[in-house]
Amino acid sequence: MRIVSLILSLFLMTGGANADPSFWKHEWPQTDFSRTSVENWVEILSGGPAKDGIPALDAPRFIAASQETRLSAREPVVTVKLGETTRAYPIRYLTWHEIVNDTVNGVPVAVTFCPLCNSAMVFDRRVKGDVLDFGVSGKLRNSDMVMFDRQSESWWQQAIGTGIVGHFTGAELVQLPSWMESWAEYQAANPDGVVMDEPDWPRSYGRNPYVGYDGSNRPFLYSGEMPPHGIAPLSRVVRVGERAWPLERLSKVGTLREAGVTISWSAGQASALDSAIIAKGKDVGNIRVRDGQGKDVPHDVMFAFAFHAFWPDGQWMLK
Repeated sequence: MRIVSLILSLFLMTGGANADPSFWKHEWPQTDFSRTSVENWVEILSGGPAKDGIPALDAPRFIAASQETRLSAREPVVTVKLGETTRAYPIRYLTWHEIVNDTVNGVPVAVTFCPLCNSAMVFDRRVKGDVLDFGVSGKLRNSDMVMFDRQSESWWQQAIGTGIVGHFTGAELVQLPSWMESWAEYQAANPDGVVMDEPDWPRSYGRNPYVGYDGSNRPFLYSGEMPPHGIAPLSRVVRVGERAWPLERLSKVGTLREAGVTISWSAGQASALDSAIIAKGKDVGNIRVRDGQGKDVPHDVMFAFAFHAFWPDGQWMLK
């Protein structure tokens, strides 16, 4: 932990020194830094990799779920269902790529995963008549991935799906219903479904480069306020709009009906941020969120500190 604290201090000092956006203009010549909602540039830090250092994927290949032999039963996948089309995007790939640009049932989508926030969300890539393609900027804000679009090189905050720097400042991406579930759950519900095939990149797919992260006492590269009510910063919460339900509460009751939604929890999904092998991670369970008509509701299962950072006045659904 002493080493992590030292690294964090160095990053924060570097971020402060580079608080002037002119420092980034040589790397981002197309980005309009005069347009931004960021009040303090110190909030934006380098996560280590440069622009596209974490390579987003475009138009991935898919195989039949019945042909997939690499995934273990408890491994997490992001499930997307639009119309009659259902696809699974394994977290073992998203851990190393963070964004997948795809088209599902005619809808251009960005499947995103920020490991440092445990935030997995799917967005419609259509904005103001344009279809955007997203990449990983290498920047973090409140420990959350800052994405960029390749058309204008505007910067986007993944956790809130909003443009924060450049031409699309203030624009909002539409979040689509999706959910994280175990590979076994997906297979059982979609025996004729498809799953994203392994990408052609030299990566240690199936391994977790963030070993023990969700058991840490403090988030990495985060200097903001910690969650209230004594909630552990790296505990998981289910966010629906501006409300957050602690996963610990949900795991005890199984199903909750509150604030117009039904949230269900079931055992069987491995944490992607625990053990060195994702499939061996501790059980964090599967979550589904539905409305009164039984339709899936856009939501996120994220760390508590990230919810508090982006929704400081949000409502904590504690009991």
